[in-house]
Amino acid sequence: MSEPSARIAVYPGSFDPITLGHLNVMERASRLFDKLIVGVGINIEKQPMFEPQERVEMIRQATAHLPNVEIRTFTGLAVSFVKQCGSKVMIRGVRPITDIAAELTMMMANRRLAPDVETLFMIADGELAHVSSSLIKQIAIVTPDEQLERFLPRHVVAAVRKKLEGK
Repeated sequence: MSEPSARIAVYPGSFDPITLGHLNVMERASRLFDKLIVGVGINIEKQPMFEPQERVEMIRQATAHLPNVEIRTFTGLAVSFVKQCGSKVMIRGVRPITDIAAELTMMMANRRLAPDVETLFMIADGELAHVSSSLIKQIAIVTPDEQLERFLPRHVVAAVRKKLEGK
């Protein structure tokens, strides 16, 4: 493998489903780096709403306007995936209150595992900073589409509705 590049960043996550907050971070990170690799993590211990390939496709549609974004799936440690991608930069989207402590702990562990990988924390803009995939799963059943579109890309709202109909 060639020397890791600071011109490539990796944004790992479950993205189950991708939210407008995730998309906001992707758009901003794609402007800072030559290439942004979005890593869809596969955790066999979790029961996701969407299969990995469904998540990849939703992200692909949401980022179609970003020519330097690539989407891949991965298993195992995110920091190992970053290195496999030939990068030295891991993007982490954080919510201001709920994520900081856990993300700092993870960042310190990652620094021990891969000292050459830097973690860059990004908070989604304004009204998107509190949105999480977990929140979407909680409110989707009782929230009309036009309100869900405040949190999710339109095609993701349709996919969430289809999943909920199947349950």
